[in-house]
Amino acid sequence: MGTQIKLTAETMPAVRGRYMYDAAMSAITWFRVGGPADVVFMPADEADLSQFLKNLPKDIPTYPIGVGSNLLVRDGGLRGIVIRLGAPFAKVKTDGIRVRAGAAALDATVSKRAAAAGITGLEFYRGIPGSIGGALRMNAGAYGSETRHVLVEAVALDRQGDRHVFTNDQMGFSYRNSKVPSEMIFIEAIYKGEQGDPAEITNRMEEIMRKREETQPIKERTGGSTFKNPAPKTSGGRSSWQLVEAVGGRGRILGDAQVSEQHCNFLINRGHATASDLENLGESVRADVLRETGVDLHWEIKRIGE
Repeated sequence: MGTQIKLTAETMPAVRGRYMYDAAMSAITWFRVGGPADVVFMPADEADLSQFLKNLPKDIPTYPIGVGSNLLVRDGGLRGIVIRLGAPFAKVKTDGIRVRAGAAALDATVSKRAAAAGITGLEFYRGIPGSIGGALRMNAGAYGSETRHVLVEAVALDRQGDRHVFTNDQMGFSYRNSKVPSEMIFIEAIYKGEQGDPAEITNRMEEIMRKREETQPIKERTGGSTFKNPAPKTSGGRSSWQLVEAVGGRGRILGDAQVSEQHCNFLINRGHATASDLENLGESVRADVLRETGVDLHWEIKRIGE
């Protein structure tokens, strides 16, 4: 189903930011696959984004996208407008034991800035590829900590361009999810950690990176964890990678897509994979896990497009 209005320079709302038409999503996603988006909009600041949303016809779909680290855009591309927050939304400031971060700030950058200010509690972000907007949406976590453990509040704009502030409780966090309506576009977050020694915090982050490099294919074209870990009661305590390995999924190839040999909850584009190769490979693994173990794995990677 296409958009109701032809998206051209003449029909788009006036903005101070930048539009890109027929934009290649393969240049944005870490998988390096995906068809083009009708339009990518990069707002100049919060006011620009708000005004854009107020003036955009409500039947035109919007897709807020961060750095594309946990995203699979299908080969047919996206009908509508991708909203990509850039440098104006990537600022990070510290005040005492609080950290204020724009939604476009990289998780790793936020953890480093916190460490430099002697704020502990955000070290786990060092090992998560992505930006703060995605971390808020999916309650990103690793190494025993999650976003919900350190978030004070998050700021978002709705589809009408109005501003909303959500407390930690109002976010409705659960495992790899929040209950904030999908139309909300996160623009900022405030975190609260504890006072710590910068050198000790940095050492912990370096250890996180060592573990990540040893266990994950971080130098490949990948999208991070493919499937959410199932509830222990339903999986017999096995994580997603263990279930994938149990059905012979490690190293499986479809087209130029492959299940990582290093960590079999990661999919890899070996160079010329299509989005269909990657999605179909993931679905084949899911089907085998369900048939052989009775566990229904759910995608952690967000899949969008035609």
